[in-house]
Amino acid sequence: MAKPLVTCLWFDGQAEAAAKYYCTVFKDSKITQVTPMVVTFELNGNKFMGLNGGPQFKFDEAISLMVNCDSQDEIDYYWDTFTNDGGTESVCGWLKDKFGLSWQIVPSNIGELMAEPEKAKRVMDVVMQMKKIDKKKLEDA
Repeated sequence: MAKPLVTCLWFDGQAEAAAKYYCTVFKDSKITQVTPMVVTFELNGNKFMGLNGGPQFKFDEAISLMVNCDSQDEIDYYWDTFTNDGGTESVCGWLKDKFGLSWQIVPSNIGELMAEPEKAKRVMDVVMQMKKIDKKKLEDA
C-alpha cells in the first residue's frame, strides 16, 4: 500500500510560527507534533513538516502551493489574508506569504477553462493582465 506524501518546508527557525499561521488561514487544519527541529501539521487534509533548517536555503517560485477556490469570495479571502499579513503580490494569481512561500490562488475550474485551445488562449491573455484572479473575467474570456 502506498504511503501518503508529506511536503517538507524548510524554515529559518520559524517552523512553529509558520505552522500556527497556516492553521489560522485554513479552517480544517491542525498541528500534530512540535519538536525543536520539526513541526508536523495538516492543512485541509494535506500533511506537512516544517523543518527548522537554518538560513542556508530560501523559498523561491520553483515550488508553490496551489489553493483551488470555488468562488471569488474564497479567492479574495486567501489572497487578502496572505498579502495583508506581510505577503507580497505577484502576477497571474501568484503571491508570496510572509515566510516567503509561494502560493497560487486560483479558481477550481481553471482546468476546464484551459481545456479547449482557443478558450485557453483567451483565458491566458486575461490571466496575464491580473495579479489577483478575477474568476468571472476568466469565465467570460
